[in-house]
Amino acid sequence: MQLTAIDWTIIAAYFLFNLAIGLFYRKKATGSVNDYFISGRRVSWWLAGTSMVATTFAADTPLAVTGLVARNGIAGNWIWWCMVFSGMLTVFFYAKLWRRAGVMTDVEFAEIRYAGKPAAFLRGFRALYLGLPVNLIILGWVNLAMIKILTLILDVDKIHAIVICLAIMALTASISTLSGLWGVLVMDLFQFVLKMGMVIALAVFAVQAVGGMSGLKAHLAQIDIARNATGGATGSVMSFTPDLNSAWMPMITFLVYIAVNWWATWYPGAEPGGGGYVAQRIFSAKDEKHSLLATFWFNIAHFAIRPWPWILVALVAMVRFHNDPAFMHDPESGYIRIMLLDLPVSLRGLMVAAFAAAYMSTIGTQLNWGASYLVNDVYRRFLMQKQTEEHYVVISQITTVILMLLSAVVSFYMDSIANAWKFLIMLGAGTGLVYILRWFWWRINAWSEVSALLGAFVTSLVLQFVFKLNGDEAEPFAYGVLITTGVTTVIWLVTTWLTRPEPESVLLAFYRRVRPSARLWKPVAEKARDIKPQKDGLFNLLNWILGCALIYLALFGVGHLIFARWTLGGLFLALAALAFIWIYRNLSVKGWETLSR
Repeated sequence: MQLTAIDWTIIAAYFLFNLAIGLFYRKKATGSVNDYFISGRRVSWWLAGTSMVATTFAADTPLAVTGLVARNGIAGNWIWWCMVFSGMLTVFFYAKLWRRAGVMTDVEFAEIRYAGKPAAFLRGFRALYLGLPVNLIILGWVNLAMIKILTLILDVDKIHAIVICLAIMALTASISTLSGLWGVLVMDLFQFVLKMGMVIALAVFAVQAVGGMSGLKAHLAQIDIARNATGGATGSVMSFTPDLNSAWMPMITFLVYIAVNWWATWYPGAEPGGGGYVAQRIFSAKDEKHSLLATFWFNIAHFAIRPWPWILVALVAMVRFHNDPAFMHDPESGYIRIMLLDLPVSLRGLMVAAFAAAYMSTIGTQLNWGASYLVNDVYRRFLMQKQTEEHYVVISQITTVILMLLSAVVSFYMDSIANAWKFLIMLGAGTGLVYILRWFWWRINAWSEVSALLGAFVTSLVLQFVFKLNGDEAEPFAYGVLITTGVTTVIWLVTTWLTRPEPESVLLAFYRRVRPSARLWKPVAEKARDIKPQKDGLFNLLNWILGCALIYLALFGVGHLIFARWTLGGLFLALAALAFIWIYRNLSVKGWETLSR
């Protein structure tokens, strides 16, 4: 792609602006580790929530969505749309509990919920597991997306693209090490606006290039006819949910997504029971009310606002390249190819800056998040316990740079973003139920979590590399998730009953600190008479149902309007508005009184 002097000026201005943010927030973030990693717990809901959205809007996301749509139609997005259910659990059940816990990272939770050496082992093990292999896989696929973008835009090979990525990462790491989470949050706000504006613009130009919406629908209908004739099946690439005999997505895969995946699987940004960088933003919020509002805004923007520009470009790519072997081999690159074909020359510099924004927002968070585990939960907890705050900040900065370099190595060996997504989903299958129940069932202990982690890890690797139930095909992937979840659940339940419960003193301290529902804490709650039992379970459940309805109605309402189904789209959006009003009324009448300040 030919970039002019004006384009390079726009790109340079973008990077300089981000660096200015880092310098501006330097003093605010380097006073202590608490300031560096969770902004001193002084962040408003709109900033924390927007940062969550920006972080999950990485350079890899539009490319991965293009791959999903090319292989499985619009319904292929259920691999992440199903996470609405777990996202809303975090909003109404877990955000306030995380904020009450008062920890700096979600793995630090282990030593307030459990006791002794098992708790310490779990904290250290999860910190290393999430901070290194899992975090590096995530960084790897984000890097891979940027590598694909750079190879097509600048016409360079993979090695040179990695070098350019390292340069951008170095700038991101510099800003992150200068300003900690404060700088990441403010950058995310600016970057989200830029990214959304440019992907919407690209979607408009791409659809116009194939004859508008009517032309796009006509072309897609021809693709449906050809595919259904070949497979002897039914279904449309434009279906939001697959037909029973869909050629685009097997029904077993769809059922696994909506009935199992959302509660059974740990996945970054959609962890059952909250966690990861979502929990980090919750910790940074001013109070419980702001933590709830932040996660609520995140889920609305993440699922209901962002997807359609990506999906439209993916559909256009299918129309333009469905007979192109290169596209069939690597459909994720179709998004960039459409950008090169359909985006006006005058907007190319802004689009490159938008991709850099998408890349930097996720990289900045992942580096800060991963370093928080390695420094707070390994180095500070087990290696050097009595150093100054300045010492730990310096170690945090060094760790950030090391993670950056390691991620470049991981990226070199990756070839598919969507398959990396699926690999990580299978790796965490079956662990989600432990993370959901550990807040509400007193009997779960540290060995429950350890056995779930190890069980899922070993089972998923055996299924993927020995029995080939991996992410390459939708149906084997679904069976892999089902088997891993079943085996892991049996393992951790048996382990729970064969090992001792946590000491009563630890359980009482946790119950008093977090104040979960007393229903499954009855033996402990009876001995903590000073704590008023929480009786908001049905209230939270109603809001959870309404929240899920709100997201799906808004998501599909916008989709129907885009495809000119005006009546259905208007009805869905009207119902979404009613769900929002009902939630607002519930919280205004009696919701906030359950939150401490």
